[in-house]
Amino acid sequence: MRFALSPKIFRPSLRLGITLALFLLHITVFSGRLRASTQAVFQESQQNQTSSQEKTTDKPSQDKPTDNKKDSKPSDPTTTRLRIHVVSADDKPVSNASVYVRFPVAGGLFHKEKLAELNLKTNEDGSVKVPDIPRGKILIQVVAKGWKTYGKWHEIDTEAMTVEIKLEPPAHWY
Repeated sequence: MRFALSPKIFRPSLRLGITLALFLLHITVFSGRLRASTQAVFQESQQNQTSSQEKTTDKPSQDKPTDNKKDSKPSDPTTTRLRIHVVSADDKPVSNASVYVRFPVAGGLFHKEKLAELNLKTNEDGSVKVPDIPRGKILIQVVAKGWKTYGKWHEIDTEAMTVEIKLEPPAHWY
C-alpha cells in the first residue's frame, strides 16, 4: 500500500495550522541562535576586558598617570555601572545569593523590546558588580537560601549606582 501526499488531502485550515507551526518552530530556533550569539558576544567582551587589564598591569605606561577604575567613566554615555549590595534584615551580608538583572534590549519579535538577563552571584561581602548595562528601568531579583525572594523594578539614571537590597526572613510555617 502506497501513501501519497496530495494537495487535495489537506484542508485550508490544516494548511494554515501547519504553516503556523513551521513559523513558530523557525522563530524558536532563530531566537535560540540569537541568544547563543548574544552570550558569545558577552563572553568575548569579558575576555577582551580581562586581557586588556592584564596588558595594562604587565606594562605600566610612563606617559599616562594611573587611573583608578572607580574614577573611569563608562565607554558609552547611555550605560551605567551598577553595584548591588545584598544584606539581611540585621545588616549582615548575604553571600552566594543568586542575583538576576533584567533590562530591555531592542530587536525582539516584530522589533519589540525584549528583556535581556544577567545571572550573577554575590561574594562574601554580599555584593556583586554588574557589567555596563543600559540606563532606564531594570528588574532586580534576588534568590537566597533561607531568605524571602526579592524582586523589584529600579530606575537607573546615573553613570554609577549602588543598589542596597535588604532581604526579609521567610514566613513562619506552623
